[in-house]
Amino acid sequence: MSEAKAIEEAWGALRTHWAIEPSSRPLPSTPVYTGLRMFLSPFLRPLLRWRITGASRIPRTGATILAANHLSHVDPIAVIAAARRTTHYLAKDGHFSNPLTSFLMRATGQIETHREAGGSDALASAASILDNGKALGIFPEGTRSKRQEPPYLLPGKTGVARLAAAYPHAVVVPMALVGTRDIMRPQQDKWPRLYRKFSVNAGQGVTWFDWLGSASGGAMTPATLEELAKSEDHEIRAELSRLFRKFTDQLMASMAALGAP
Repeated sequence: MSEAKAIEEAWGALRTHWAIEPSSRPLPSTPVYTGLRMFLSPFLRPLLRWRITGASRIPRTGATILAANHLSHVDPIAVIAAARRTTHYLAKDGHFSNPLTSFLMRATGQIETHREAGGSDALASAASILDNGKALGIFPEGTRSKRQEPPYLLPGKTGVARLAAAYPHAVVVPMALVGTRDIMRPQQDKWPRLYRKFSVNAGQGVTWFDWLGSASGGAMTPATLEELAKSEDHEIRAELSRLFRKFTDQLMASMAALGAP
């Protein structure tokens, strides 16, 4: 048995500690999204002062997590445009209160999450996207950075690592958004200033399994995972928490290296 296969089997023995059950709600259909991407995007791209690098590193099919820094309300649009595939984001239920915005959010494949349900509802909805082999857009910082001067990048939350671990074959692509705050400044601009320059930089993707067995990543072997599976529950939770934090910190470092301010 190969080392990679052995790691997969050993990780599977810990499933009860990392599994995230997907939501039972079906993913929304996206005919409007598809139409906009096919017909409107080619007309807009020449008008926008933007630059996309590394777009070929974003898988065109299969479960994918697009993880980017968060500076402005236009960030999801920037990621979606760079991805060249339908990308689902989770959105707070407040964005669905207005009939027009609700139609647009649902038509473009965005998933409503309920704040009163807590983080479990959001994770289940995100898991549903990956379970269907789709692309999930996520901001590991958890919120838009409100810092007034660089560095804007906030510490990442470990939800992205938990999702990667629960779908260990999904490709996690770090992305850096540069200049999007100038497009639409928080609490200042009501409309995007599309004449401003910005760039989207996509880095090399990695799966949880690739990272877990890498000496510079999780540095876990089949033997260490098998030994971990024999440990007490609190010891397993502590070790998984350490791995999730390390994965998240390295992901944030990758965004910074790609130019995230």
